[in-house]
Amino acid sequence: MLHGESPTPAPGRRALTLLVASVIIAVLVAIASLLGLLTEWPYRLETENWRLQAKGQDIGNLAAVVVLVASAVRMRAGSSRAAELWLGTLLYLLYAYVVYAFAVHLGRLFLVYVAVLGLVFYTVLAAWPALQPGRAARGGARAFAGWTLVGIGCLFALLWLSELIPAAVTGRVPASLELAGLVVNPVHVIDLAVVLPGMIAIGVLTLRGHGSGSMLTVPALWFSVLMGSSIVAAMLLILASGDASALVAMVMVLVVVALSLTAMLTFARSQSRSARERATT
Repeated sequence: MLHGESPTPAPGRRALTLLVASVIIAVLVAIASLLGLLTEWPYRLETENWRLQAKGQDIGNLAAVVVLVASAVRMRAGSSRAAELWLGTLLYLLYAYVVYAFAVHLGRLFLVYVAVLGLVFYTVLAAWPALQPGRAARGGARAFAGWTLVGIGCLFALLWLSELIPAAVTGRVPASLELAGLVVNPVHVIDLAVVLPGMIAIGVLTLRGHGSGSMLTVPALWFSVLMGSSIVAAMLLILASGDASALVAMVMVLVVVALSLTAMLTFARSQSRSARERATT
């Protein structure tokens, strides 16, 4: 791959391996998500709030499965854009299955959760050496995407810290933790330790026009779209149960999803225009 192209895993045996791994992951995720949605036993030990959140995640996972398989097929055919969506989908599933593995009571699906988590991790690891610095985007699109990522990272960091700092000072468990029936919410841990700093870092690199930022901008924004959509699905289920407290959070996340999707599409179109202009000069 030439320097400056979008991330595309190398063709041949590696691409076939990634496609096979993607299909296996998709099958396992689809089975676990359908069982979570259509039967009661996977979440029978969870509180009502956490059960609805898990089911919302299952809805998001089914959408992710479709994108994962479709993008893996297109990626093997040489599509760099499909490779970006594929990577963002895998990062979303990695996040989701860390939560399942550590925050759902031990049950018959536990080993499926662990298997998906391991497969996703090693599939991303196998693809990583083939990823290259991304194509440059125009200034306006780059700024929009970069500031969107920085803004999302800061917004959710402040949101979680507004719960956790008072809890650390007073020693009282946050209300959201009590509703979920958890000792510690793994979402807080993953977001504050890895995801939100990562989004801010990618956003800063994108604003600076760094190749690594360009490579990860579309995957990071697509991750945000998928994650936000699953949260919206969970909020809709909570609203349907008669709890209106989820309405404000749902509206906020809908705005994040819309911004992420718009920034991603704008950035991707700008990259394509820049590539066409270089090709004609």
